[in-house]
Amino acid sequence: LLWYMLTNAQPWDNLRFDEAGVDEVRRKFFGTLYNTYSFFALYANVDGWQPGTGIARPQGTGSVSEIDRWIVSLCNSLIRDVRAAYEDYDITLAGRLIQTFVCDHLSNWYVRLNRKRFWGGGLTPDKIAAYETLYGTLKTVALLSAPIAPFYSDELWRDLVPDAECIHFEAMPEADESLVDKDLEERMALAQKATSLVLALRRKVNIKVRQPLAKMLIPVMSDKVRKQLEDVKDLILSEVNVKEAEFLSDTTGIITKKIKPNFRVLGKKYGAQMKEIAAAFSRLDQAAISAIQASDEYTLDLASGPVKLIPEDYEISSEDMPGWLVASEGQLTIALDIQLSDALLKEG
Repeated sequence: LLWYMLTNAQPWDNLRFDEAGVDEVRRKFFGTLYNTYSFFALYANVDGWQPGTGIARPQGTGSVSEIDRWIVSLCNSLIRDVRAAYEDYDITLAGRLIQTFVCDHLSNWYVRLNRKRFWGGGLTPDKIAAYETLYGTLKTVALLSAPIAPFYSDELWRDLVPDAECIHFEAMPEADESLVDKDLEERMALAQKATSLVLALRRKVNIKVRQPLAKMLIPVMSDKVRKQLEDVKDLILSEVNVKEAEFLSDTTGIITKKIKPNFRVLGKKYGAQMKEIAAAFSRLDQAAISAIQASDEYTLDLASGPVKLIPEDYEISSEDMPGWLVASEGQLTIALDIQLSDALLKEG
């Protein structure tokens, strides 16, 4: 209840209480966190693993697994951001950051992709590194959540550290910036976003993940993004069950994009210019739309003065092609070949 009230709206804003919202918090956040801990405890007890007895510790330099380094990096970024939110008395932001981390990153990505590491027989160095990583991350989540969920966090802490005192005697963790790898976080975020887009396209036409598909096209706006996507290409293809991914530098004649202004956001900034801005948007060609999508900030030169555009100022969508479905989110666009050959149908 406390988590719902503090994360649903800022404490000084009016809140329309909703029992369904409380139940959603119970299921989505606390249920997910409990299931993550239960998964960890089940396999740790089966293997007889104890904290601190590992061969490879993610807090240091021992863990070589990229996905371990990713969750450790993200966890330290979370510590930094949550501490800053608490110090700024922004409890709502702190809770939402923790909730996103647990549901989207820890449970739905890290644990799901690493299940086979925990299932394997024997305490191998790789398996111990996975235990150490998940154990340390759960402890961090408990500590960061304690101000908002004091009783649940204390119970989780005592389960993780049986001989410990109350969690509220513990100091808030501090971020270790040496373990933060922003490039790794960015490319894993691209993998998550690409996976989400492709799975949404599959649902749109009711093609299950077990059915292989032939190809996906991904326009890339820079060499950096191309390199990041190439590094996670195999992971994306495995997650969405697509055989091939092709990166395109030029989408002219292949993918047609449309752009429209976000009137609610732009109206607050450029109220008097909105009519001229809307007309300018309608004249943008494919090259200009691609340039806008590739930029963190783009300037429209209008008669009434320059207008600086950032991603929240516009919405970009893409038209489907015959035999393909197209989806966009932010700077990422994906075209998925949904044509099923006899060979693909036999595989599925």
